[in-house]
Amino acid sequence: KFSSMSAVKVARYKHFSHDYHHVESKYVVKEYKPQHVSLCALKGSFVHKKMSEKYVRESSMIRGPKFLVRLRSHTVFENTPIKLFCTVEGYPTPTVRWFKDDVLLDTSLGKYFMQRSAGAHSLEINKCDINDTAMYTAVAANSHGQASTQASVIVVLYHAVFLPFSPFLCIKQNIKYTKITITFLETFNVTFGKEEDKVTLQCTMTISPNLANLQPEALWYRDEHLLKESKWVKMESGGGVAKLTLTHLHKDDEGLYTLRMVTKGGDAVHSAYVYVEDGPPPVPLAPGAPMDIKIHDANRDYVIVSWKPPNTTTEGPIIGYFVDRCEVGTENWAQCNDQPIKICKYPVSGLFEGHSYYFRVRAVNSRGISRPSRMSEPIAALDPTEFERLHAEGTAPGAPSKVHASETDRTYVVLSWTPPQYRGRAPMWYYIEKCLVGSGSWQKVSTKVPVRSPRYAVFDLAEGKEYQFRVLSANMYGNSDPSEATGPIKTQELRGVPSAPGQVVATRDTDTSVLIQWDPPKQPNNLIGYYIDSCVKGSKNWASANHKPNKSTKFVVHGLTTGESYVFRVQAINELGLSDESQESAPLSVRAALKKPSAPYDICLLNCDGNSMVLNWKQPLRCGGAQVTEYYIDKCNLAKNEWREVNIPPIKERLYKVDNLTEGAAYKFRTYGLSLAGLGDVSDASAAFQCKAWTMAEPGPPFDVTLCEVRDTSAVVQWKAPLYSGTSPVAGYTVEMSKKGSGQAWAGVNEVPVNHLYHKVTGLEAGQTYLFRVRGVNASGAGAASAASDPVRAQALPGTQEIQCGVDAETGDVYLSFESCQMTENSQFAWQKSYTEIADFSKGLVLKTQGSHSTLFFKNPDLEDVGTFSVSVTHTDGVSASYKITAEEMQRMLTLSHEIRNPIIPLKTELAYKILERGRVRFWLQAEAITKAVTYKFFANNKELANCEVPRMSHDVATGVIEMVLDHFTEDSEGTFTVQVQDGRGKAQSSLVLIGDAFKAALAEAEYQRKEYIRVKEGASANAKDLKSGDTIHVHHRCPPLLLLRLFLFICAIGAIRTKRWRKSPVIAGVFSDAPQVTMFNCSTFSKKDVGAYKATISDDRGKDVSQINVSGEGKITYKMMTLCFSSSTGSTAAELAVHCTAEGIMLQCHMKYYTEEMKIHWLFKEAKVSSSERLRIGGAPTMATIEIVEPTDKDKGVFTIEIADAEKTYARSLNLTGQNRGKVVGGLPDVVTIMEKKTLSLTCTVCGDPKPMVSWSKNDQEVEPGDQYVIALDSGKFASLTIKGVSMEDSGKYTMTVQNKYGGESVDIIVSVYKHGDRLPEVKPVPTPKRILVRREADQG
Repeated sequence: KFSSMSAVKVARYKHFSHDYHHVESKYVVKEYKPQHVSLCALKGSFVHKKMSEKYVRESSMIRGPKFLVRLRSHTVFENTPIKLFCTVEGYPTPTVRWFKDDVLLDTSLGKYFMQRSAGAHSLEINKCDINDTAMYTAVAANSHGQASTQASVIVVLYHAVFLPFSPFLCIKQNIKYTKITITFLETFNVTFGKEEDKVTLQCTMTISPNLANLQPEALWYRDEHLLKESKWVKMESGGGVAKLTLTHLHKDDEGLYTLRMVTKGGDAVHSAYVYVEDGPPPVPLAPGAPMDIKIHDANRDYVIVSWKPPNTTTEGPIIGYFVDRCEVGTENWAQCNDQPIKICKYPVSGLFEGHSYYFRVRAVNSRGISRPSRMSEPIAALDPTEFERLHAEGTAPGAPSKVHASETDRTYVVLSWTPPQYRGRAPMWYYIEKCLVGSGSWQKVSTKVPVRSPRYAVFDLAEGKEYQFRVLSANMYGNSDPSEATGPIKTQELRGVPSAPGQVVATRDTDTSVLIQWDPPKQPNNLIGYYIDSCVKGSKNWASANHKPNKSTKFVVHGLTTGESYVFRVQAINELGLSDESQESAPLSVRAALKKPSAPYDICLLNCDGNSMVLNWKQPLRCGGAQVTEYYIDKCNLAKNEWREVNIPPIKERLYKVDNLTEGAAYKFRTYGLSLAGLGDVSDASAAFQCKAWTMAEPGPPFDVTLCEVRDTSAVVQWKAPLYSGTSPVAGYTVEMSKKGSGQAWAGVNEVPVNHLYHKVTGLEAGQTYLFRVRGVNASGAGAASAASDPVRAQALPGTQEIQCGVDAETGDVYLSFESCQMTENSQFAWQKSYTEIADFSKGLVLKTQGSHSTLFFKNPDLEDVGTFSVSVTHTDGVSASYKITAEEMQRMLTLSHEIRNPIIPLKTELAYKILERGRVRFWLQAEAITKAVTYKFFANNKELANCEVPRMSHDVATGVIEMVLDHFTEDSEGTFTVQVQDGRGKAQSSLVLIGDAFKAALAEAEYQRKEYIRVKEGASANAKDLKSGDTIHVHHRCPPLLLLRLFLFICAIGAIRTKRWRKSPVIAGVFSDAPQVTMFNCSTFSKKDVGAYKATISDDRGKDVSQINVSGEGKITYKMMTLCFSSSTGSTAAELAVHCTAEGIMLQCHMKYYTEEMKIHWLFKEAKVSSSERLRIGGAPTMATIEIVEPTDKDKGVFTIEIADAEKTYARSLNLTGQNRGKVVGGLPDVVTIMEKKTLSLTCTVCGDPKPMVSWSKNDQEVEPGDQYVIALDSGKFASLTIKGVSMEDSGKYTMTVQNKYGGESVDIIVSVYKHGDRLPEVKPVPTPKRILVRREADQG
């Protein structure tokens, strides 16, 4: 009976659950149905399956404290320090407390110092005494539990011979571990990424000793939380490399990443920040995605989801959030809330018991919805106590106890209680009752499904009200008594966002980062964290410094520009949103904070005379942001074993002579560097140097071996000469190199010693690391080797550029220019010649530096400037370059410099002369171009002619003509005339020699013009007062090119005209026509070259007279007027457009009586004007205007029009190049056919067109009539053929095939040559005859 009743109850419950699933979710998951199994088997299998699924799916959520590295015991001497280490993981981050003999340590005494970093915790005890002997315990605890680790510390007297008995010795003996040293070679820096990017953090290191069975463990932390391998995080370790790959970045991944390489004897740590920006939003200005999705209070049918809001520096305020869920195993995301919720916490109800879910959140503002957040870890909706309840037996359950609120919010309270001791087998559930304090009325809380878990969230409560709760347990046998009521539980009130943070203080950190600190808000209101914004001083462009809330009140802002001034502000956030911005910080310039320099190193001995030693050392690797300016030296006499200062006042050079030493004694030395930040670390002690005078014959060691100009396959080694030269002068140097990792195997670089203090080493392997050293060589041989250089990797810096050499186009200066790929605030350019610093700038060297660009100018270059010039940039990673100027290159640049500094004005014509009327002489020349600032001087026989009344000088900027008119040209004018022109820096000079016969001819012409002027002015003009003249121009319409210039002379006086001359300067041309009292000059063709002044001269025994007409751009008759006259007659008689094939395309032709380029003729295509180009070539001939279409395409289909315009009317001719459907010859016909007589000739080709074209054949332009000998065929409208049977000699000739339909067609020529049997095959050269295109005009087509 019990079994049947239980089965009914279970079946009823199963039926209820199935209906509930069907109603509440569109995704129905089948439940297990009890078929042919017992109730107990059903319960066992179902519960075990669900519990196992829960623990598998929730394994990542169980994060109780766990010690990864436990404490170890120590035995130490009195008055020595000790440090205990341990590493713990857990979520939330566990807190660690330290106990001494089970008593909490008091840190206020100042003796104990506790530190934590990335999960590593340490306890340091300064100056241990006997009372510190104890058992020390570290206890780590969080909300999921606690863990502990212990270690004993035994303190013994320093002079004790043996250790007294101690009970702690029995606990653990002092174990000596193998010391493993880890040195990071390459580390990851601050990284900037964007959502959905892939980022890899990698460190390379050396492990010494590298033991296979004692490899260090690589632990990665983010904000002190230990990272585990997952789909978002991939880890690799081994072979001296530790790598962390973030496969799909999200803002949850932003934080401080720390790598800890853990060994038994300690660890090596490196940290750097990773920034993650918002990815591109689905809608512009939509908010960024929420982050840090967490699940709380997982129960049978609900969970509580919380998250953190995104930063909205540049986007609008957030209106609310949508929560989505997805069942594990599917890809169907369902929205949980219909309306956006404004707080960052939401209870998701209606889950299926035993099912696992993912959750994600989206933010909403006025512009749209953000990208979804990263989905949460899977969480199972399952009661963890179900397994125990199903195995319990009994009747009615007892009352629950310890009812309390585990979480309160504005509208809900999460209750927790302790279940009753229940042994029954029947299922048990709970009822919850609530009571508003002061009302005295208990109400049952309505639940959709039975409450079976000892945790439940009561929703729909009023804000700021006090409630009491009690719980009843029940089963099929009845209900228990109510539990003891809780005390008053008050729901939270909506207190709003936090108040603005307090004062913001910015301090220097590095050259690209700033440390920001601020006061917390006075009203935190459930503070989640802070967002920090930065802005360049003076602008309003605020940028987010972090995209994930920062919990601390300090933050390091990275990625800033060195030397730029910034201001900062902070906003606090809680689940309701962001607070007001804080006040802006004071402006701060980004510069590195000063730090003490590191220690100098590699102290070496350069010379010793028995009483003193000369030392040299290398400067510190890290100067701490300030230049190391001074050094201190300590010495130690090994016999006395005590260190003493060598120099009281500091020294400024890294070369120092230590005096007052004991001859024969051994000494060690150490040095300190001093900067503005203070005295740096002390160097390691040098090797032991014996104070014994050097007497060897070979040179001492060179020193200060450095490298510059490092490239992928080469580098330049520099050094300084040895101070001890041996018994003979140093004649040269040899360079040796060693590849790092080769066991210090040194190999010579140069076989022949070099006689200077530098050498370029080539043939390096890219990416390999090398060491270099130098030896001096004299007559006795090679001397001691220098100290090895610092390791250098054969790899050029990113963006490395070389020196550019050239001549300035404006000044003519030779220059060397270099642009640095790296620059810091203190960087300076140092130029050298032959790797010696250039100190003398008195010889015309000028150095100009602007930003990252530096130029060395040679104002007075000469051949002494030949050599190797180099430049280096200080405070960089070794930016440097060099350039060798050869003698040939310098000579070429000197020539170019002279041409630039002394330019010559190009002349179109040299100095010439012309005789004017009245006997005046015009001297002139024409330059290519001059400006308004031009100046010039004329000289006659080396005597300057001033611009006064006698000579008149002028110039025309438009034409470049410079002239001088000499009014009096006499016998004294014989000689050389010279003009000197200067325009800016350009100069020109031209001379004209007028001596001998040339001068006599010029003088005679001048005398003649002077006499003629006087005679005409005073004589002929008075006697011929009745002489009248007129001038006209006539253009014959029947022959447009013909220009008739007529000068009508009406002569009333008695006498005939003896001489008539027409002149167009400078030559006489044309056809003359004379009639009584009329003389006429005919020009058969007239173009722009015929423009000019036409002059008619008449003379008789009484004198002469002149009439002139100017046909040009000015005056009564212009060339434009004449072209309009031509256009009128040409346009009215122009022929229709015709199409002809050319070698490159087709040509449209318009025949006309006269054509010149100056006529107003325009070509149009589709009613738009076209201009000449490579594809459309516009031109013409004297009687034809043309436009050629090169390689026509479908785009050239359309109407082409030519327009010819005169002063009153425009004439147009059009042609439609449709190109579609006209008859075409596709191919198949040869250009030339040679055939023997009495053979049969078949000419066949393929044609096309729509409608089908008609085909005709002609011979020598006469149509071929088909007959017995000539057979003409057109098969299928495509294949046209002409067959000639029994060809004879008469059949030789030109055959033409014409293909045409109503849209046009084509014609093709074939040359047929027939020869007799036995004759030599004739050689017939084909004449290029392109296809002729036949186009039907629109009127014809109609």
